[in-house]
Amino acid sequence: MRKHFGTDGIRGRANGVITPELALKVGQAAGLIFQRGDHRHRVVIGKDTRLSGYMIETALVAGFTSVGMDVLLLGPMPTPAVAMLTRSMRADIGVMISASHNPFEDNGIKLFGPDGFKLNDDLELEIESLIDGDMRRRLAGSRDLGRAKRIESVHARYIEFAKRTLPRHVTLDGLRVVVDCANGAAYRVAPETLWELGAEVISIGVEPDGFNINQDVGSTAPETLVQKVRELRADVGIALDGDADRVLIVDEKGQKVDGDQLMAAVARSWKEDERLTQPGLVATIMSNLGLERFINGLGLTLARTAVGDRYVLEHMREHGYNLGGEQSGHIIMSDYATTGDGLVAALQLLSVVKRRNLPVSEVCHCFEPLPQILKNVRFRSGEPLRADSVVTAIAHAKDRLGQSGRLVIRPSGTEPVIRVMAEGDDRDLVAEVVDEVVDAVTRAAA
Repeated sequence: MRKHFGTDGIRGRANGVITPELALKVGQAAGLIFQRGDHRHRVVIGKDTRLSGYMIETALVAGFTSVGMDVLLLGPMPTPAVAMLTRSMRADIGVMISASHNPFEDNGIKLFGPDGFKLNDDLELEIESLIDGDMRRRLAGSRDLGRAKRIESVHARYIEFAKRTLPRHVTLDGLRVVVDCANGAAYRVAPETLWELGAEVISIGVEPDGFNINQDVGSTAPETLVQKVRELRADVGIALDGDADRVLIVDEKGQKVDGDQLMAAVARSWKEDERLTQPGLVATIMSNLGLERFINGLGLTLARTAVGDRYVLEHMREHGYNLGGEQSGHIIMSDYATTGDGLVAALQLLSVVKRRNLPVSEVCHCFEPLPQILKNVRFRSGEPLRADSVVTAIAHAKDRLGQSGRLVIRPSGTEPVIRVMAEGDDRDLVAEVVDEVVDAVTRAAA
């Protein structure tokens, strides 16, 4: 069991769970583990736009410099940009301060190795053991302390990287694009990238004030974007989340396009171009059964993993896939990035739109999603999924769905919530089995 790390780094209430003391120890522990060799070690640190980012950044700097690591501060930058810059700047470790799509009161710490990939479970456990131990004897001497420096050119580096994921002859000329940056980390780089590629860009969610990240904007609150696309008769809307590692698309009709449809559109295009490194893609247990049927109809396979883009990526790396992602919009294209990149995923989709010369609605509506219902049950303590009544309810629900549907029950990795999801051809049956399981979990949790 991990004490601090969840499915995506360390996350919690700022100055509650994510305190300066914890951030200091994370910096010290990670710094000690990633000091390998006799060279001068360095770490890059990026953040989103939350007020608490200043506090956590300062504490991390103190931690890393106290064990002799030099720190390069990037300021507000997307998570995938931090991963890319960790490799590009030849750093020993990368850190992103963000709680992704959570409200501003939360924050988190995500760690990347020198290869730009998120850390595996074993490394996170090793860091945890140091955090909970005594590191005072391993601190650097007075002459060996690290230095900190703010880097100013990183926005241009990431913009150029994002543009180069498209062939040079591909432009976005003639496309009217509304981009919603969630008042988050991509508020500068995303509109600039789209504009430099030739699109007519209308930007919303680009006025961060420390408190308004993800507030009624972004991929988890796309209603403002939908309204703006319809109002301006735009060709497409792009909604990023607070750290820009996930994306949601809105077509010219104002209809939302989730990660499943986006992956389907790209997979079909890449299959035609023989760009898939394996005959299929990787998704999680939450992706719609309609995606699986569509992919199978193309002669491809869909591999499923546990929820979390890190598990998708692990399967991709182990088995040689170059396309994968989550229904929520974490899309991983390993030809370009080592983590989910909302902007790059959007650019790849727009390149398909330009090539096919069709509206976004026709390109992205690949399949009819099966009725899918997800409900959350909050609990305070204990393990309600182990209760006999819950085990019985789950077994009964699976029997009722049979081969025509799926049931997925899992605890959230970031909050005390049990997620109950079912899907199938019969919407009424799906609703009934979800309610039955939710009722059983709720009683057990009480």
